[in-house]
Formats: sequence, structure tokens, C-alpha cells
Amino acid sequence: MVLKVIIIDDEPLAINVLESHTDKIEQLNVVKTFSNAVNASMFLQNNAVDIIFLDINMPVLDGFGFLETLKEKPMIVITSAHAEYALKSYEVEAIDYLVKPVSFPRFLKSVNRIIDLLSKSESKSPKTNANPSIFIKIDNKKLQKVYLNEILVVESLKDYIRIKTTSDKYIIHKTLTGFTEELPADKFIRIHRSYTVAIDKIQSVEGNSVEIDDIRYTIGRSYCDEVKKKILENYHS
Repeated sequence: MVLKVIIIDDEPLAINVLESHTDKIEQLNVVKTFSNAVNASMFLQNNAVDIIFLDINMPVLDGFGFLETLKEKPMIVITSAHAEYALKSYEVEAIDYLVKPVSFPRFLKSVNRIIDLLSKSESKSPKTNANPSIFIKIDNKKLQKVYLNEILVVESLKDYIRIKTTSDKYIIHKTLTGFTEELPADKFIRIHRSYTVAIDKIQSVEGNSVEIDDIRYTIGRSYCDEVKKKILENYHS
């Protein structure tokens, strides 16, 4: 397993330290480094990576703002001289938080954790790309793989969401809007300010509601036309 890495930091010395650390680990390959998050964001539009080592305090676009631009998030490791950002790093689902100057033992511990997570997910996943999935962070520390074809309904709980699958339920710290944007638009649709549902799990449509797993969910008035159009398109496809 060789993991593609990018480093984003406006301090050349910090980049040099991280590059030196990665050179010592054969499973890591630094494909590019960036002195600003804007160029990194442009790069990621056409290039996939496995890990991003990300500084927070940068001009024009800071680290947290950069994360909001990503449609798909790889493993994120925050690197910062400011320990006070640690709590927020969990909110943006960072895998780890490294305080500068980053020592090699601490860096290695973080990388080993990532490799362990990816190895476990690969061993459990089917040997095919026909079953796409996403990782969600639960309990502020555990990454849980959820297969998209098992998701039934995603419900807003203010600053949290409840993800109901065919076999389980998960509550994570994320907005419904943000999570919906991470889902494939041809498979999921927002039907209400409080609900996003899997189109192929809709059992019936009646009036201003849909039925999923024998439970009825209200379609919001402003969503009604788009929802019914999408359902019809799916039916005829």
C-alpha cells in the first residue's frame, strides 16, 4: 500500500520537515506540496490523494475554509503551531492533529493509525468497485465505513444528522446540507429541510409524502416538484 500525500503549508520550513518525515516511510509518496490552499484546491479537482497534511493559518484561504471546498475528503491531518484549533479539527473530521514542530515519532504514530484504518477497511470491503462507500466519524474517534446502497434516510438534528441504514443508525456531527452534497445526486435527494432520502429505497409516493422502510416522510412544499420529477426520472431509467 503506497499512499499519495500532499502537504499544504505557507511555511517552507514546515513543508521541509514533513517531507523529511515522509521520506523515511516507504508507504508514503508526496506527490505535491503547496504554499497556499487555493492552488491545492485547484489541484484536487482533477487529482485524487489519500492523505493531506494541512496547516490552518494561511493567507487568502485558511485550512478550515479549504476543507469546505472539498467535495470528497481524503484522510486529513491538521498540522498547526496553535493547540487551540484541536477541538475544531475533530468537528471537521480530521484524523489527527499534530502540533508544530512535528517530531518524527509523533508523525509516525499518526501515519500508522491511518494505515491501520485503511487496511481494516480494505480487508472488510468487497473486491469490487461496484459497491461505493463513505467514511463517517462516530464517537469523535472511530471511522465507520457505510455503503451508499445501504443508506435509507438522513435526518437533520440541528448540528447533527442521523443516518439510517438497512442495518443500523449513526448520529454524527455534520449538517444535512453538507452531508447531502457528499452523496451522489443521482442516488439521493433532499425532500425536506430535515430529510435526504435514497431514491431507490422509496416504496411509494402519496400526496406530499414518501414511504421508506414502512415509514412515511413528508415532502417539503418547496421540494415537491423537484422530488416528484426525480422519482419519475428514476422510474423510467
